[in-house]
Amino acid sequence: MKDKIKIFLDSDLLEKYLLGSTSDQENLQVERYIAMHPEVRETYAELQDNLEAFAKMHALKTPEGLKEKILARIKSENVGRRRFFRYAIAASFATLLFAGASYFFWEQNQNLQQENAIVTNQIKVLEADMREQLEDVRNQFIVLQNPQTKRYHVKGNTKARELKAVAYINPVKKLSYINVSKLPNLPENQCFQMWAEVNGKMLNLGVIEEASDKDKLLALPYADQAVGYITIEPKGGNETPTVENIVANIAY
Repeated sequence: MKDKIKIFLDSDLLEKYLLGSTSDQENLQVERYIAMHPEVRETYAELQDNLEAFAKMHALKTPEGLKEKILARIKSENVGRRRFFRYAIAASFATLLFAGASYFFWEQNQNLQQENAIVTNQIKVLEADMREQLEDVRNQFIVLQNPQTKRYHVKGNTKARELKAVAYINPVKKLSYINVSKLPNLPENQCFQMWAEVNGKMLNLGVIEEASDKDKLLALPYADQAVGYITIEPKGGNETPTVENIVANIAY
């Protein structure tokens, strides 16, 4: 046993342990010898005293002003840290502002795109209406100027003796129009409505307004042996003609 203790003390494990340079396994071995053998404990205590004395002997005096320099350095770092936080907060605010602005402009762009789509659709509708109106004007010119156009004078029956109209039928161009030049007065709760029977189907051509439709050509659907009707209906028009209230027939 004494030989094992001597071999252990002759090794440098105790010194290395004291300096913290041993491995985990060596730490366990040294701590076991210190706990079990008084000779090792005494040697370890002596080594500790010697190391403490050596450290005191070679200790360096603290340079003058070191404390002030350290405090100044800490203060400088604190100022720099506060400045960094201010910059960080400013950068964060700028980032949020940029993000908000980006979302605002993105939303505005979406709204502009929607508005542009609406305007584009409105323009297309207007263009279609204009083309239809121009086509109608062209057809009216053809009907009125073409020598092959036939004219039929239409008069009302006993229910509307003052009714006067002229139908223009062009079998070559297959165009039909009517001009209602005069309508008798009706009660406020009634109106005149025009119909056309084409291929066995009754088509609603709309309500005739004397103020707006006078001296105006109203298009009729063209068909061979078609028949037009003018009826008296409730104000605003009806979905189907009231047969007993037919006031004029237009055969074309």
